[in-house]
Amino acid sequence: MEQVKLVRYRLGQETAYGLLVGQLVHNLASDLWAEPRPGRVVAPLHGVELLAPCQPTKIVAIGLNYASHAAEHNNQIPPEPLFFLKPPSAVIGPGADILFPDHLSQWVEHEAELAVVMGRRARRVRREEAQAFVWGYTCANDVTARDLQRRDGQWTRSKGFDTFCPLGPWIVPRLDVSDLRIRCCVNGELRQDGRTGDMIFAVDELIACVSAAMTLEPGDVIMTGTPAGVGSLFPGDRVVVEIEGIGTLQNRVSGGR
Repeated sequence: MEQVKLVRYRLGQETAYGLLVGQLVHNLASDLWAEPRPGRVVAPLHGVELLAPCQPTKIVAIGLNYASHAAEHNNQIPPEPLFFLKPPSAVIGPGADILFPDHLSQWVEHEAELAVVMGRRARRVRREEAQAFVWGYTCANDVTARDLQRRDGQWTRSKGFDTFCPLGPWIVPRLDVSDLRIRCCVNGELRQDGRTGDMIFAVDELIACVSAAMTLEPGDVIMTGTPAGVGSLFPGDRVVVEIEGIGTLQNRVSGGR
């Protein structure tokens, strides 16, 4: 059976969740957080606008979770997961523009990441139970104003601009993410090429560590870190994050505000 993909879409005035089967978008014949079952066909994929596939109350991002990325920034590998928050206002979907904040920053970079989307409220979850709380997985780009990150000494502003959290194009449930290829291309040039198997802290451990500190709600996102190769973005660039088994997330960088 073909893998179904959870989508959030706009069709005319309607915004809804659905399932993509092949190239057809179906409505949900099941509750949102239940085992997904496709209902009637709504439209072909090309006939809808794909939105960010979830609406998180918070995005918990993991820093320095690949040794290669820590090395390229001359940072030590942390002894436990290093996490920070991105605001929900940073979320955009596939095809939406990343806005270059040239009124405050001149150095913006891409960071391709695997994102975990929670499907159940999770508090103090044990590692061995973690997968039961996962709704699925999607692609993410932890866009970062690197000059502000270095200047501020903490990461809230540099990671939190509007449009600095592209997610999508859809959520894939029941996916083995232990060793998937993750790549990022800018204007067709390969910048990042890594594997999720190189993560220092795997997904189950991240869920346990984050939920030990804060309750994760359905739809919340954990971004799992980025491999080496991060690089600059400029207005006019087209950035593509691709993860094996999930798909491609494409966004354009637009000029300053």
